[in-house]
Amino acid sequence: MNKPLLSAFAAVLFAAQVQAGEITVSAAASLKDAFGQMIAQYQARFPQSRVKLNTAGSGALLQQVAQGAPVDVVAFADEETMNQAQKKGLIVPQSRKTFARNALVVAAPIGRSVPFHGLADLSGSRFQRIALSQPQSVPVGRYAKAALETAGVWQQLQPKIITTQNVRQSLDYIARGEVDAGFVYRTDALLMKNKIKVLQIVPTAQAVSYPLALTRHSGGNREAAQFAAYVLSPQGQQVLKRYGFGS
Repeated sequence: MNKPLLSAFAAVLFAAQVQAGEITVSAAASLKDAFGQMIAQYQARFPQSRVKLNTAGSGALLQQVAQGAPVDVVAFADEETMNQAQKKGLIVPQSRKTFARNALVVAAPIGRSVPFHGLADLSGSRFQRIALSQPQSVPVGRYAKAALETAGVWQQLQPKIITTQNVRQSLDYIARGEVDAGFVYRTDALLMKNKIKVLQIVPTAQAVSYPLALTRHSGGNREAAQFAAYVLSPQGQQVLKRYGFGS
């Protein structure tokens, strides 16, 4: 093998070694299933890659990164959380991309036949327990609170609200019939369509959009950049579409 060809081969081998490795992706709870499948698909395509998935409410994920957790890629359920991460200098700004959209819904256990005409109905006696994630730290809770304020029923619903840590906890409460209704995303409702029913798609003042970014911790990690690009690729977008996310 001549020297130029040997050098070219070595360069390719080195690039592959740099790209291979383990990264940690922290994603909003509502992305758990879609990202789980996407990561399996990604690792099948890049066998030497290892992607560890960490899911929680977006606010909790932000705190983890702020406290120095070794996270390479973050994917939040709203732009506000990513804005906070950017202001704190936790992400690489130029890597920030919006990759998916969703919708807020109010849902109920499927076995209960309850007429529903709008959010004002939640103040009636048929709804005694309503699951809603913490508005201060969870995007779905912020969206829900804003919608209830617009409907003029936020304050009077306070005694009925069962606060949850993230959207998946709200989903579980509804599916088990432990609450009469709750706020989740359309994609979550699709996962449990045999146990819960959507009462209404709730209009939101801001689109429910999902941004991702590389963290400062990633330090230019090519594996992290490659995975982020995969989420935005046709293959990654197809997985998200399969789970009900909009592009």
